[in-house]
Amino acid sequence: MKILVVRFRQMGDAILATPLLSTLKQTFPDAEIDFVLNERIAPLFEGHPALNHIISFTDKERHGFFSYINKVWRTVHHGPRYDVIIDMRSTVNTMLFALFSPFTKYRIGIRKPYTWGVFNYRFEACEDNESMIDHNLKLATPLISSPPSQSSPIAPSSRLPFHPFTFSTPHLSLSITEQEKQDFRQYMVAQGIDFSRPVMLVGVTAKLAHKTWPEDRMTQVLHLFIETFPQWQLIFNYAPGQEAENARRIYSNLSSTSNIFLNIEAKSPRQLAAMAANCTAYFGNEGGARHIVHAMGKPSLVICSPFASKTTWLPQNTDILAIGIDAPSYDLITVDKVWSELQRFCETLLK
Repeated sequence: MKILVVRFRQMGDAILATPLLSTLKQTFPDAEIDFVLNERIAPLFEGHPALNHIISFTDKERHGFFSYINKVWRTVHHGPRYDVIIDMRSTVNTMLFALFSPFTKYRIGIRKPYTWGVFNYRFEACEDNESMIDHNLKLATPLISSPPSQSSPIAPSSRLPFHPFTFSTPHLSLSITEQEKQDFRQYMVAQGIDFSRPVMLVGVTAKLAHKTWPEDRMTQVLHLFIETFPQWQLIFNYAPGQEAENARRIYSNLSSTSNIFLNIEAKSPRQLAAMAANCTAYFGNEGGARHIVHAMGKPSLVICSPFASKTTWLPQNTDILAIGIDAPSYDLITVDKVWSELQRFCETLLK
């Protein structure tokens, strides 16, 4: 069986697709599974045990009309036809994979006005307060087969041979080598990290202003953190540009910075994963970095934006602690509320 999973967009969204990929591979171990995503995050998924091929698109390919159509066509017509195409976003652009492969038996996507006739299995978009992982796993349900003696919503002629379906645990997964982790650990030591003490990766800021908890409140909480837990070492995580400016401003407004590290930088998503593997936990704004931390098996406490429900974006029912603070408005997420949660979080980890 050949399966194509299409998941353009951001790093966190792609990482949230890994339970679906793992489920498909566990259920159909002999299947060839290909994953379509943006080039800038493609290296993060190299070596993932559920994947056979990574098909990456550059920004130029994605936004060039003819180059995009040509690459989509070549993707679905190169070699044997795909038996399954799962389009996790089902936009006007992404649905071309299914549109150009009309004889693919399972064309699975999201129910939208323009997707009628393109997908033969359509699902509602992720609802408010629905787990994104649970939603993603729904996209695999058309592949569930029933024994011949049982009724099935799928016509007998289109069913796969009976195969018990194996849903994975909702655990995010990446494959970072032990050498990568060790190399970054040595770099952290060279920059002054003492691994006899706990290390907190801190998302002090975010790419988008409307997804960033106010700076003054973050500064107040970090001041309390440093004062109360002097044994913790803090690594500020930020991207170049505006995020770097924000992080340095917060740093300069703190009265004590001896335990804060601005000089430890991940040059790629894989290095960020290696850094996360060497940290004790994550605290800060919710985003792609938090998903990497979770995939590395580390606990997290995050402040969700008013546009992001913790129920949707934070995996639960796993052995990895993932706590979210959310509210309809940032005004309702006070310093006292965040500090209370952070204090309890750190005390739990130190125990």
